[in-house]
Amino acid sequence: MPDVIIPGPAGRLEGRYSPSEDPTAPVALILHAHPLGGGHMDNPAIDMMYDVFRKRNYATLKFNFRGVGRSQGSFDQGLGELSDAASVLDWVQGYNQSARFCWVAGHSFGAWVGMQLLMRRPEVAGFISVAPPTNMYDFTFLAPCPASGIIVHGGADKIVPPDDVERVMSKVRVQKGIVISREIIPNANHLFTDHQEELENSIQTYLEDRLPIVEKERSETKITGKR
Repeated sequence: MPDVIIPGPAGRLEGRYSPSEDPTAPVALILHAHPLGGGHMDNPAIDMMYDVFRKRNYATLKFNFRGVGRSQGSFDQGLGELSDAASVLDWVQGYNQSARFCWVAGHSFGAWVGMQLLMRRPEVAGFISVAPPTNMYDFTFLAPCPASGIIVHGGADKIVPPDDVERVMSKVRVQKGIVISREIIPNANHLFTDHQEELENSIQTYLEDRLPIVEKERSETKITGKR
């Protein structure tokens, strides 16, 4: 898991990258929670998602948004952080030009940034959004959502109540054939303290079911030329 420094829009970005032995392996980008709320690339939920994809032999990268850790710059209300994520995705794709597809996973603020990124990048084939802050940020940009994914939320989340997540995400329009799965982990808070194992199990179960479908869809896309 080598530490890397990536050129970003506001200066250098600190990251950790696990390359794959397979040159055609998919890419996974992991995005951390709010920089001003203590979010960084070594938070437990981020570490867990990083390991989930790394162990599946994905080319996996997590990084600190601008102003966090050794990353240069300062917090930019989400606009700059989206640019950071796009630049980092460009960087990792440069080392994995034969990657079959990409996957984006994020926690809280990182989930919001990740879902914006997938709207802009057709190579993103799926997403994992852990505790998306639907009561703090506008999610109407998902119009319609172009990729299937899962939203996992804590049943005891007092920062973003699960009812609010359900209210917002149930209204999101999706493209034909796209499904946004939603799962609530009982008694888990926003950080999933003492519930990391349940969170990991939920993500692993979803990926076991979903990834074979993504592989098939992407193979068909290469044949037809359609997303």
